[in-house]
Amino acid sequence: MSDNKPLGAQISHMLKDRGVDVIFGIPGVHNQEMYRGIEEAGIRHILARHEQGAGFMADGYARASGKPGVAYVITGPGLCNIMTPMGQAFSDSVSMLVLSSCLDETAARRGQLHQMLDQEAAAGSVCDWSYQANTAKAAYNLIDRAMLEFQTHRPRSKHIQVPIAQLEGLAEPAPRRPVGLAEAVGACSTDLRPLADALSEASKPLFVIGGGAAEAGADLASVLEACGAACFETYAGRGIVPWDYPLNFGAALARPSSAQIVAQADCVVAIGTELAEVDLWRAHLGHRCPLYRIDIDPECLADMQRAEVTILARAEEAMASLRPLMAESLSQWQAGSVVDQRELWRGEIEAERPGIIAIVEALHAVMPDDAMIYSDMTQFAYVANEIWPMNRAKHWHHPSGFGTLGYALPAAIGGAVARVGKPTLAIAGDYGFQYSVQELGTAVELGQPLPIILWDNGKLKEIEDSMRSAQIAPNAVIAKNPNFLELVRAYGADASAPETLAQMQEAVTAAFELDRPKLIYLSPNILS
Repeated sequence: MSDNKPLGAQISHMLKDRGVDVIFGIPGVHNQEMYRGIEEAGIRHILARHEQGAGFMADGYARASGKPGVAYVITGPGLCNIMTPMGQAFSDSVSMLVLSSCLDETAARRGQLHQMLDQEAAAGSVCDWSYQANTAKAAYNLIDRAMLEFQTHRPRSKHIQVPIAQLEGLAEPAPRRPVGLAEAVGACSTDLRPLADALSEASKPLFVIGGGAAEAGADLASVLEACGAACFETYAGRGIVPWDYPLNFGAALARPSSAQIVAQADCVVAIGTELAEVDLWRAHLGHRCPLYRIDIDPECLADMQRAEVTILARAEEAMASLRPLMAESLSQWQAGSVVDQRELWRGEIEAERPGIIAIVEALHAVMPDDAMIYSDMTQFAYVANEIWPMNRAKHWHHPSGFGTLGYALPAAIGGAVARVGKPTLAIAGDYGFQYSVQELGTAVELGQPLPIILWDNGKLKEIEDSMRSAQIAPNAVIAKNPNFLELVRAYGADASAPETLAQMQEAVTAAFELDRPKLIYLSPNILS
């Protein structure tokens, strides 16, 4: 009996063989052949309410599981809708694979259903690469290339499109999974003794730690302690070094005065970070001394920060190789000065966004240690990004790079799918929540606990503040909100509006024990 099946089905079987257990998406007439093989292959499908939601779910799943997040979408509008999550996954270094259909002929025909002028190029503008597979062999090769690059390169979103006729046509099964697909972590090939000497001789060594250093963990902490280095974290790098490390300045690089701290250093190491605009909010890090860059991405090593020494390596490899080379520290950093500086920044945060710190701290007090949090672009999250004590890497996910509204809820759904039985929480603002509120339908269907903190200040407050600082009369920053409690209950979710911080804590604790999502509605009135 022949093993030939329609290519759409064979792709699902191939993905299962490559370790894919979950696919997020929405079926349509132009990608239904991709769905033929999902159940056959034993893959779980999560039905989103919008392709943007499917993409963010795949993103959240990838961040929580460490495996690629895979999404199926149709040609045209389906792909357009998922391009925002693809852009977010690209900027935040997330392994996302989007598979779509495409029309068989577009040059000579117009007016076709779901037609785009150049779908491949459109997707390519927001991801690592976008290619069309015109044969089964090409599709299989591209999928294996994507899976290999997810494991051996900087993770980025990728897109593969297959013509509808090819998806429908019979194809032989994909080759079995190659042996030795992933690179084993080994020793760093670069001689790190010059860096070890520089750190050991420095009076004020300083590390800037990004999300790319997440796997360096204990070795990175040992290097810091050995040379007495102070450190800053990017938002993505929080939790890699314990919050209570005495010389940890925290996630304060966006504070203008952080440049003055960096300027005190006589040796700076940036590891696993782009030092991007969204990390610094200024053109230059602020260093006046040699800058060492350690990164897996050559593009980061050749950017405008102009490092004197560049080391192309995984953070974990570099730190494991560096650790035994360290000598006795000559550091003059003072832990008391670090504490004082953090308190100064805390005062700035309170002045900028009054009252939110108290709410954030009350929430932190009742959060399980292993909770994973997904946040949206909202002032509540901006405060938490700076003050939340993080002691676990990759346990708070914020859409920093692309800055997308509507991220938190669907991404948290994907995270909950990846971590069944472990606590997951979403934090959204009133406006951003409405970008993806429909995904509550998916969350309810899953029957898992998912507390959702909704911060409702009745406006686009961050934009209003920005307009005022630019001497622009605030315009279009206030929208009439629905009754959020009634809205989420209509989806079958639970909801409450605590009037005190103690009631909020009780609601959050209870929400982790439910069999459905629960909205916990907060407004500035909770502080009155």
